Amino acid sequence: MRVALHLAVAVLQTQVALASQPPAICDNAALQAAETHGIPPQVMLAITRAETGRTIEGTMQPWPWAVNQAGRSHWFDNAEDAKDFVSTASETGQSNIDIGCFQLNLHWHGSAFASFDEMFDPISNADYAARFLLENYEREGNWVDAVAAYHSATPEHAVAYIDKVERILQELAAAGPLPKVEPFVAAFQPNGFPLLQPGARGAMASLVPKNQSSTPLLVAAP
Repeated sequence: MRVALHLAVAVLQTQVALASQPPAICDNAALQAAETHGIPPQVMLAITRAETGRTIEGTMQPWPWAVNQAGRSHWFDNAEDAKDFVSTASETGQSNIDIGCFQLNLHWHGSAFASFDEMFDPISNADYAARFLLENYEREGNWVDAVAAYHSATPEHAVAYIDKVERILQELAAAGPLPKVEPFVAAFQPNGFPLLQPGARGAMASLVPKNQSSTPLLVAAP
């Protein structure tokens, strides 16, 4: 009995440790936001990788303490260093800074947050990104153009971003099943969107201003 209890505690500790790893922090926030706002979880997982991903142990994984300043990416080891960097840059008048799991732009979206702490918080960061993406979807009517508008209103930049997201979706599919998210099981059957189809074809600014709209890029099936 005591051995079994020790084993159970060890397994739980391992699970907690894995869940607290930086890539898992972004993934957990992405899945929670997807469930809250009715967004396909694959899309949220792909976007956080497209925005902050780097290769770790042979796979592209997201990073919660990522910052992009005027086109230059930084992956900090911890939240404190990332926040210090953004705070210093902000004090010198710089605002073209993308922050956190979903690379929210400080200039366009900083006013939606009470502090850098809140903007960096993975749950808050992912929730805002999901709401922005859902606004795009409700306006555009499909996930392809919604994802394109998430990144840029400039057609050539948006097309390249869609290609990147679709390649990531293929990699996610090849890696095995995603964590089970019950609310979306029915939504994927049938699936008419090229972005979410198995075998679909395979950085500029992140979130574009809300008053901009995307140019239709790909024709999504009704």
